[in-house]
Amino acid sequence: MSIHLEKGRNRIDWANSRMPLLNLLRKRFLRDTPFAGKRISMSIHLEAKTACLAILLRDAGAQVHVTGSNPLSTQDDIAAALAQEANISVFARHGVSSDEYTDHLTQTLAHEPHMILDDGGDLMTLLHQSPQAQVIGGCEETTTGVGRLRILAKEGKLLFPMFAVNDARMKSLFDNRYGTGQSVWDGIFRSTNLLIAGKSVLVVGYGWCGRGIAMRANGLGARVTVADVDPVRALEAWMEGLNVATVAEALRSADLVITATGCADVVPEEALQNAKDGVVLCNAGHFNVEVRPDTLAKMATSQRTVRDGVEEYTMPDGRRLFLLGEGRLVNLVLGDGHPVEIMDLSFAVQAMTLEHLLQESPLEPDLYSVPASIDERIARMKLDTLGVKIDTLTAEQTAYLGYDFS
Repeated sequence: MSIHLEKGRNRIDWANSRMPLLNLLRKRFLRDTPFAGKRISMSIHLEAKTACLAILLRDAGAQVHVTGSNPLSTQDDIAAALAQEANISVFARHGVSSDEYTDHLTQTLAHEPHMILDDGGDLMTLLHQSPQAQVIGGCEETTTGVGRLRILAKEGKLLFPMFAVNDARMKSLFDNRYGTGQSVWDGIFRSTNLLIAGKSVLVVGYGWCGRGIAMRANGLGARVTVADVDPVRALEAWMEGLNVATVAEALRSADLVITATGCADVVPEEALQNAKDGVVLCNAGHFNVEVRPDTLAKMATSQRTVRDGVEEYTMPDGRRLFLLGEGRLVNLVLGDGHPVEIMDLSFAVQAMTLEHLLQESPLEPDLYSVPASIDERIARMKLDTLGVKIDTLTAEQTAYLGYDFS
């Protein structure tokens, strides 16, 4: 085995050894093979933890076809190792062009999947451009992707059932908050080697991802400001003791800006005109549209790479603005993504939701919530692996409240 393959295999083994929920599911899936005879196409950030998910679905009987969900998040040693697995095909490479990225998505769908597992909605979008009759449905794990699905469902244009895994409690409360909160800072630390204590940090967007990022920034000793268009979220940030301001106002003094909105142009050119000299800009949203590299390039008189993943843009007045990871997901482009234990939770939701989809098929084309029973089963499984015991309701309490946690 080459060094490249061995490194990828070792990293997958390391992740798998820290994913007790997937290993519990594997024991049942190997016995019951719930996906026997089914083809699953995955578009996902291809790194060690997602490789573990692909192998789990294969062990459950599926033929698995995998591609990346971001041109810069695929880790080549992982892709190479995963491609050696039986009944798993990989179409991904780090640093592909936009055309190559789309071609890989197309190749993944050429195997006529019964189900898809999507991250961001690109696989789903391609399937709507060239529908395939055998598709049973799928699941989507990101805020951005669920937003795209919600629009299609509202317009009555969704062609097959999709489950909003991102909205499941065992995903959003942990992956979005604690996973993003740690992994974003990991990417920033690795790429900049800068001290955070004492710096002015602007977090744009105060959803679960923004909450996690701001929480960790606060713990690192930063002076944290939040910008959000939702007045309730803005008030929540204020009540948490954070500063609240507009992007344009906060940019005047911000040392570091992190966007986490899933929206476009949240740090626009007019705001950047007054950004502080030396400000570091990065994005934790799915697409590189929150802080646009082409906007910075248009404004700048010169541009150069000063560190791996760090681009310097010099403005006409001499100010220097720095962009991390080409404005793409900083935690995956410049780091390893979310911690292993967090993705163990999220991927357990993914796997059990696909199993539920198959059991309930056929379903009408629509956007569905993950059943609460799946959230509760995964939470109990996780508590068991931690050796944590919790109380249960008595029959009288259950009757009094009118619901059951069993």
